[in-house]
Amino acid sequence: MAEEWVETAAFEALKDGRLTPVFPKGLPALLIRKGNDLYALENRCRHMGCPLAAGTLDGYTLQCPCHDWRFDIRDGGLLAAPEIKLKLYPAEVRGGKVFLRIS
Repeated sequence: MAEEWVETAAFEALKDGRLTPVFPKGLPALLIRKGNDLYALENRCRHMGCPLAAGTLDGYTLQCPCHDWRFDIRDGGLLAAPEIKLKLYPAEVRGGKVFLRIS
């Protein structure tokens, strides 16, 4: 797939600290707004593929709902083994809309 920017959501519609699943070009992604910062990552746990949107967020730590794996949303790293990472998507807000770069 060629690299492209895909519109996913309105930035103002994202609630602070809420996990918002989106599907740019059918890919399971997760948007998380923390104040004016935006994080975009894959919406599948690296352990069993569980949807992370059903998990919980505590600060910058995202906890998988299936087996309690915990990831740092800033770099995608698993807290217990930082070399295991979620895929992060570059994200931009343009004209009030959130765009993710997918490839």
